[in-house]
Amino acid sequence: MPKPYMRKMPATWWLTKRAYFWFMMRELTAVFVGAYCVLLLVLVWKLKQGSPAFGPVMDWLQTPWSIGFHFIALVAALYHALTWFALLPKVIVIRVGEEKLPPILLVGAHWLLWAIVTAGLVWIVFFK
Repeated sequence: MPKPYMRKMPATWWLTKRAYFWFMMRELTAVFVGAYCVLLLVLVWKLKQGSPAFGPVMDWLQTPWSIGFHFIALVAALYHALTWFALLPKVIVIRVGEEKLPPILLVGAHWLLWAIVTAGLVWIVFFK
């Protein structure tokens, strides 16, 4: 049985078109979001160990490197969310009878839900 043809692909294939580049940037944002999740798990673990273990972590969180990482993670999470909401009409197709739900309603519903959840979290953190 002959081997399937495998076309050679350079490592820089994603630099050939603008759309490929932005696709890869979107995928890269998942690395920062994942790293931030690991950071949160470490914070919870250190908090569970008590005040002596959590003090150095709090000192590290105030360093310029930590603040820079938090800024980059925020920008990455926002870019990831914005591009996901833009992709929604292509990924989720809801039919009502024979008709498709207009994409603007689907995207608008997700933006509204995101705003409600964000407002709820802000209220819990700052006002409760």
